[in-house]
Amino acid sequence: MKSLDKSFLDDLARIEQIPIIPKMLEVICKSTGMGFAAVARVTDEKWLACSVRDEIEFGLKQGEELPLETTICNEIRQRHELVVIDNVDEDGIYCNHHTPRTYGFKSYISVPIFLRNGQFFGTLCAIDPKPAALSDVKTVGMFEMFTDLISFHLQNIETVEKSRQAVSDLNHQLADSININHQFHFISNHNLQEPLRKMRVFTGMLIDATDKNDTSKARIYAEKVDTCAQQFSSIVTELSEFAELYNETNFEAVNLNDVVSEVTELLSPRLEAAGASVQVSALPTVIANRFQMAQLFSNLITNSMQFPKTDGAHLIEISTKIPQENSAADRLAKGKEMLELQIQDNGSGFSETHLERIFDIFSKFPGYKSGQTEGNSLAYCRKIVSNHGGRITAQSVEGKGTLFVVTLPLKRRPAASH
Repeated sequence: MKSLDKSFLDDLARIEQIPIIPKMLEVICKSTGMGFAAVARVTDEKWLACSVRDEIEFGLKQGEELPLETTICNEIRQRHELVVIDNVDEDGIYCNHHTPRTYGFKSYISVPIFLRNGQFFGTLCAIDPKPAALSDVKTVGMFEMFTDLISFHLQNIETVEKSRQAVSDLNHQLADSININHQFHFISNHNLQEPLRKMRVFTGMLIDATDKNDTSKARIYAEKVDTCAQQFSSIVTELSEFAELYNETNFEAVNLNDVVSEVTELLSPRLEAAGASVQVSALPTVIANRFQMAQLFSNLITNSMQFPKTDGAHLIEISTKIPQENSAADRLAKGKEMLELQIQDNGSGFSETHLERIFDIFSKFPGYKSGQTEGNSLAYCRKIVSNHGGRITAQSVEGKGTLFVVTLPLKRRPAASH
């Protein structure tokens, strides 16, 4: 195998991780009577064999290349259209083409593989020195189904890789937080494992259906694999967004009155629809990340709207005070003066038994409606406050409302994130 760039090695490794591909190539050879089948990675620079079944001693092995300009796959890459040749000698387009002469085949089929984002990846192709009946709907449909399945798996593998990287980054960045590490351990063993378990089950069913050449069931199982992959991808996206909170290091003087005004203006349609209003006392200017402060208030106000007052107007009050601990001795000892923000509502509230878990990512507790992001907004709030060297707590009484208390340094910039 020639030396390959890391991107090609990664693509080769991803195809190797798809256990059903060797079975696909076997089915292709058996059902069409062709002797060579392959999955190829095709770019504007290379044609690389990622997986091969060779029953005619064509001589091309996994990881080996063909000169790009000698392949029809290069034309498929440019046109994004499949090519089917039953008999080169009788084909009006390819009878004089250089590729059949170069490689000595009479029959040929190659179907493009597209990733879920629409990007061209390569081809699923087959050749044979003898003519073969390939242009029927059943054969073309089988190839298209297999390329869809390869695309599903490549998407799944990419999602897994991103999740591993996201979890790895978060574990590194949160090494000093036992609580958060415990949460991600739980996510890795439960939230992420369930869609993976389902994908393994449906992949097994796919292999069985492929063995029996039952294309209708194989497509159903492929769609189920795709659904699980999308669920997995959604979880990873939320993990990645949570991890990105660490990357904000631009602290400046932020007028909290302006921030809350902008947030309430953006949320005004939802507030009006929910019959809720926001009352704001005069707020100070703090050294903070403006974007994260907007996220903080937006999430807290949105969370309050999820627990509306059962009767009467729903009121959300935002106020501030200087905590008693800000004595001269405290300021000298801590090197900073603290600000206490209070976000209080008169909504339905929730049981105190849920208070310990409401700031955990993917937390679930009664009161959230189906389809809402369950708990993640409050997990973001805690991380934002932590980024700023502060803390957040909550108090709630069922039927009487909820109080969030955010304590932040007034002037001192927090230490840089890990």
